[in-house]
Amino acid sequence: MKIEDTGLVLEGGGLRGAFTTGVLDSFLKYEIQFPYTIGVSAGANNGMSYVAKQFGRSFFCNILVLKKYNYVGLNHFVRGRGYIDLQFLVKDYPEKFMPLDFETYKESANRFIMVTSNCITGESEYFEEKENKERFLDICQASCSLPILCPEKNIDGIPMLDGGVCDSIPVCHAQKDGYLNNVVVLTQAKGYRKPNRKFYFPKVFLHKYPKLQKQLEMRYINYNEILDYIDELENKGHVYVLRPQKPMKVSRTTTDYHLLKLLYEEGKMAGEKFLYDAGLIKVII
Repeated sequence: MKIEDTGLVLEGGGLRGAFTTGVLDSFLKYEIQFPYTIGVSAGANNGMSYVAKQFGRSFFCNILVLKKYNYVGLNHFVRGRGYIDLQFLVKDYPEKFMPLDFETYKESANRFIMVTSNCITGESEYFEEKENKERFLDICQASCSLPILCPEKNIDGIPMLDGGVCDSIPVCHAQKDGYLNNVVVLTQAKGYRKPNRKFYFPKVFLHKYPKLQKQLEMRYINYNEILDYIDELENKGHVYVLRPQKPMKVSRTTTDYHLLKLLYEEGKMAGEKFLYDAGLIKVII
């Protein structure tokens, strides 16, 4: 594999992103940097530590923190921070204890794209930001903002929500940007497909953003179609997929530290196996 010609695509999945955290830490351990990374939701949150070359940062800020502070729960929702307190997760806690090394990312030639969903148009938006750290963190927070569970986040005056609503696994955008071969990190086991059911917002939200509501109603179809496409690309050798090996015991909002730690370790092992199989490392340390 020629790393300089390969993109890295990171699915979301809330706390299931612990698997992605492990994969990316394995890449950082061996100093493997892809020239192009695109992440959505938890994939964007994990991806920013990866492109800043900060081994262990996502584990510290997303998983280890749960031993001290549970940033998931109705108490956060009631006070307007969302069921998942993304202000705490993306900004408050990390910037106090392990700030993002934005300068390292800024000086890198590598690209990093974060995906959001435009509440008004019901379409995906793709952002790169290498000048303004505050805007960078805002975009990441918007990319992670689950509908209903989290408040919308304005980017350039436009309300945005979780990028996974409109583009759950942005491999097609990576291809559009010229990366025909990609490593894709998924957070569900092989064979998983979303159940055949629609998702409905409360009427007050539906009235506000009808185009986004339509995307949510069709999401299970779009998600399953992109998984079928990824299977096709995998069979043709155009993508290498890293995914958990067994059906998930971890949900989008799981806060059990031990389950998340196990998933993280599985991601690390999957990442190291990929690097070895691809000839990018000669020995697993």
